[in-house]
Amino acid sequence: MPLELVSLLVNDYDTGIDFFTGALGFVLAEDTPAMTTDGRPKRWVVVRPQDGGAGLVIARAEGDEQKAAVGNQFAGRVGLFLRVEDVDATLARVQEWGCSMVRPPRDESYGRVCVFRDPWGNLWDLLGAPAKEGEQVPRT
Repeated sequence: MPLELVSLLVNDYDTGIDFFTGALGFVLAEDTPAMTTDGRPKRWVVVRPQDGGAGLVIARAEGDEQKAAVGNQFAGRVGLFLRVEDVDATLARVQEWGCSMVRPPRDESYGRVCVFRDPWGNLWDLLGAPAKEGEQVPRT
């Protein structure tokens, strides 16, 4: 049973859509008007990596508790892991969108990896392709 969706709190739907589709190249899978359980308007916004897999529900924070959790949904830990073809190119792109690098790229036996902070403060691992069998990965 595959994981389908994960919610990510943001301050604004359109800013979230712009970041995920622009900086990370995700596709906007759904953007539908909806209602909260108490009848207020909201949107159901889902973005996904281009090659499929689990999507992110971009959820606009409502109320003080949710607004306080924006950027801290994982209590300061890396909470999102994104496998990419080119760690360095993806990192450069997210930095152009105002994200900060938390840990610089390094090579590990499982591939190239680095950590960045998204526009809301969440920490992400960028994971490069794992080393091919028999290939030596240089340590940096």
